[in-house]
Amino acid sequence: MMHPDLTILVIDENAIRASIIEEGLRDAGHTHVTVVHEVFGIARIIENLKPDVVIIDIENPNRDQMEHLFQLTRSVSRPIAMFVDRSDTASIEAAVDAGVSAYIVDGLKKERVKPILDMAVSRFNAFSRLQRELADARNALEERKVIERAKGILMKMRGLPEEEAFALLRQTAMNEKKKLSDIAQSVVTAAGLLM
Repeated sequence: MMHPDLTILVIDENAIRASIIEEGLRDAGHTHVTVVHEVFGIARIIENLKPDVVIIDIENPNRDQMEHLFQLTRSVSRPIAMFVDRSDTASIEAAVDAGVSAYIVDGLKKERVKPILDMAVSRFNAFSRLQRELADARNALEERKVIERAKGILMKMRGLPEEEAFALLRQTAMNEKKKLSDIAQSVVTAAGLLM
């Protein structure tokens, strides 16, 4: 399921806890592991390293640390696993809103690192797929609206029945080797200029 050649960034201010995560990753066959002990200034490291996965470990996160990390994770668009010792409902909700794929409270053990990483990647991929499907559905709906509007314009301006207006749009799209929605948008734009 997981590829050992993943580039993994571990952000952990505590060297002992970071070594537990790093050992768990190396035991699982991951060799491209970078450990960073300072949270601030991490954006540049992420930009340069371009990690496939980010693991964040904070023993007792304060509000400022969490907000800084959540701002960062919103922009990263990668699977993120976060280990914390204590948490509350607001922190969990904020982590989910920020795109954290796995939020683990009081569960830092070397043996758990690989399954948690696997889950974070799987959840991230599933969520990304849902986002793409939603965007595709929205685009299809917008295209459908433009086509309906173009049909209405052709029906009104040329006195065509609906089927003929649609056939004209479709034939024009085929003749010009363009998408039906692009032709429809052209009709709507032209009609807006002429009316």
